[in-house]
Amino acid sequence: MQLPGGMPVATFLRDYWQKKPLVIRGAFPGFECPVSPDELAGLACEEAVESRLVIELEDGKPWQLHNGPFSPQRFERLPASPWTLLVQGLDHWVPDVADLLEQFRFIPNWRLDDIMASFAPPGGSVGPHYDQYDVFLLQAQGRRRWQFGGNHDTSSPRVEGTPLRILKDPSWDEDVILEPGDMLYLPPAIGHHGVALDDCITLSIGFRAPTQDDLLTSYTDYLSSQPGADRHLNDPDLQPQTNPGEITPAAIERLQRLITEAMNDPRQLGLWFGQYATSPKSEDIVQPPEEPITPADLYDQLNSGGQLRWNEGSRFAWHGLGLDELALFVDGERYLLSGDARPLATLLCEGNQVANEPLLSLLADTTLCELVTHLHNQGSVYIEWD
Repeated sequence: MQLPGGMPVATFLRDYWQKKPLVIRGAFPGFECPVSPDELAGLACEEAVESRLVIELEDGKPWQLHNGPFSPQRFERLPASPWTLLVQGLDHWVPDVADLLEQFRFIPNWRLDDIMASFAPPGGSVGPHYDQYDVFLLQAQGRRRWQFGGNHDTSSPRVEGTPLRILKDPSWDEDVILEPGDMLYLPPAIGHHGVALDDCITLSIGFRAPTQDDLLTSYTDYLSSQPGADRHLNDPDLQPQTNPGEITPAAIERLQRLITEAMNDPRQLGLWFGQYATSPKSEDIVQPPEEPITPADLYDQLNSGGQLRWNEGSRFAWHGLGLDELALFVDGERYLLSGDARPLATLLCEGNQVANEPLLSLLADTTLCELVTHLHNQGSVYIEWD
């Protein structure tokens, strides 16, 4: 396996992933951006699309943030001060952009987040800052100057008067200019500042990094809905105590045992995490088709040359539960497969375009054909024609 640009994946993961930045020249030779600035502005006017405008100086205030959707007239009233338009989840709406994610499958599906587009005229940027996730910054149009370096956290000095985490007086280790097709990898907490030198589009391939708070809150909510969650804390071995106000070590031990038993089930942990990790970012992303199809229709269309493809905003993963069973997770739902049905899960999760020949072989099984038809009719997959 190789990164775009040719570096072996094993080398990248060993030497760079979550360790240090990497500039990859010619990662995508001859790259042409799948969207234009006008198309990005059009998407930013849509209710279902998450978008933002960052203006470097507005009414004397630094680095001001405005959230979309925007009216077309808003783009006619942009200030002379440098600005940047951000469109989140571009891969959810543009299949050609979603296809870029196939170049990053050396990272597990559940870690991939989405692709954000950043457009700026000359001088535009979102300011010097750091993020808490891994990101590949692909130069898609124009040139951008990147300065980066240093590890930062919540104690790092910030510019006041802005809702953004703008670093105050940062120092940089590297200073590079990226041309179309070049790419920069940045680990979490590395400070960086990208300034457009021309009309410039950068595509940010970001990776999910849930916090401990998010994980614990979601998992305990899940456990609370499982059978047996109404079990009471009991103490049949209660002993007399000198002071009734004391919470004794024995009470804490019983409490710890009850919580540990609930939390310590690897099967439940795997089932929860698969659903958590594949939940769509927005309810607007996965929508059922106008006309549902039958299993026979699905099979016939695939057999006639149709290509099964993920919804651009859908998430797929699987987890082995034992020698003969695994769980397929699609858009926050789980499906348990055993025996000869298991290869369907691994096939569906390999990439956003599902290999037709092995799929048709599996869909000869009526139950599996019904499952894939269900995924189609809920909007997680669709059939694409050349």
